[in-house]
Amino acid sequence: MVDAGGDYLFIVKGNRQALDNDIALIFAKPPVGAHFDSTRRVEKQKGRIEKRELTATDALNGYIDWPGVAKVCQIRRVTESKGRRVEEVRYAITSLSGNAEELLALVRGHWAIENRLHRVRDVTLGEDACQVRKGAAPQVLAGFRNAVIGALRLLGYENIAAAMRSIAWRQEAVRLVCGFDP
Repeated sequence: MVDAGGDYLFIVKGNRQALDNDIALIFAKPPVGAHFDSTRRVEKQKGRIEKRELTATDALNGYIDWPGVAKVCQIRRVTESKGRRVEEVRYAITSLSGNAEELLALVRGHWAIENRLHRVRDVTLGEDACQVRKGAAPQVLAGFRNAVIGALRLLGYENIAAAMRSIAWRQEAVRLVCGFDP
């Protein structure tokens, strides 16, 4: 990947326990002279406050065996909603040498894709519950789901579930989206 000119930013998961432990240690007990770059972002929406802090360092370069590693990151997220506080710490590894703000934007961008596409396909359009599994049908249905999402986004809808409910009650909207009278 890096040899071909690409870059990566991976969230380290439990299946890489040694890597996860090494990154956690560098943030828990930083070596003398290690440089850390941090940024923080606070988002408020619908009664929920979400604080994210990303801290990045190149202090592990040369110590871990990972192709093209430039930085490791600690991502701390604190969510407060309805009097409940949840704190989560994740670690990441990247070949990018950008600053903490750029790296946090990339991490957030991943979740934007997850929330705007994958979650809509899974939850709103029932992709995970679909029992079609043979031949080309799963790919055809995935194409239809993507086309529906794309068409609704082009029409200016942000919330696909709300759009589908609205359209189900309006013949003129069905005509516009499908091109025919129901």
